[in-house]
Amino acid sequence: MVKNYFVKSSRKKAKARCLVKKGTGKIFVNKTPVDAMFSGYKKEIILEPSNIVPENFQKLDFFVNVSGGGSSGQIQTIRSCVAKGILEANNNKEEIREQFMKYDRYLIVDDVRQKEAKKQLGRGARAKKQHSKR
Repeated sequence: MVKNYFVKSSRKKAKARCLVKKGTGKIFVNKTPVDAMFSGYKKEIILEPSNIVPENFQKLDFFVNVSGGGSSGQIQTIRSCVAKGILEANNNKEEIREQFMKYDRYLIVDDVRQKEAKKQLGRGARAKKQHSKR
């Protein structure tokens, strides 16, 4: 029986769930190959974990469902799911974890920072109307 792994990740409002199976190093995002969905630097960001540990990446296929947030948050969430999937499929080996943490901590740890809410009497979260004393 082939073992499948399930990982999830989030960034801002974007949420992603990933099913990891034995395969040949393919990534599918919402049932679409990553090559058809993204190009240029966006695709490079998603494939960063494959550049760090290519021998482990080539043995797995990733089926990612992503929703919410904007394109940048979704891309970072997919990237994190791929890295977590590689780690999970290799039984959380400490050497792979160290390589990911050395490259970028947010490959393994979810980045939970959110946009600060707008406040009253202002244009944004911190900016306020200018006050005239005279």
